Amino acid sequence: MNTPLSEDDIKNLKVGETVYLSGTIFIARDEAHLRALEFYESSKELPVDFKGGVIFHCGPIVRKEDRKILAAGPTTSARMNSMEPKFIELSGIRAIIGKGGMSKDTVDAMKKFGCVYFAFTGGAAVLAAKGLENVKDVFWLDLGMPEALWVVEANNFGPLVVAIDASGNSLYDEVSRNVSKNLADSKKILGLE
Repeated sequence: MNTPLSEDDIKNLKVGETVYLSGTIFIARDEAHLRALEFYESSKELPVDFKGGVIFHCGPIVRKEDRKILAAGPTTSARMNSMEPKFIELSGIRAIIGKGGMSKDTVDAMKKFGCVYFAFTGGAAVLAAKGLENVKDVFWLDLGMPEALWVVEANNFGPLVVAIDASGNSLYDEVSRNVSKNLADSKKILGLE
């Protein structure tokens, strides 16, 4: 898929599908989310237009001399749960990349405003960096390298798994239901009911 993404692009994605992204991706964690929300709430102009964009929850390691991304492992997305519903609404992003899933409030916002969640494997930071070819720009470096807002060019970035689709279906919920069922079945077999 190529960014920016439209609502039509993401509507047909289903939980469990694998995608690769090319085009501009924004890297932003907690502090960048907070600052962006402050800009939105005070009607200040942001340095980027997130509409149709993809946010990668990541604290990259970037070489200063040539801005080469050396590692870009996903951050646990739950850290952004308190901010993400409002961010989705105000920014118009179409996809989030991270690990570990998002809260019900965030999933509800994803359904309402048309957004999906792509999971990237934790511990594969060097693999992720290979798909991020070029730093196009960086903003808010005063927050520190991992918390700044990075604008990067991706080429065949992935593999990304659709973990939450725009209808609110969640791979994490499916796994949780299966674990609960298997636990109950196991207890029954073992006579532990």
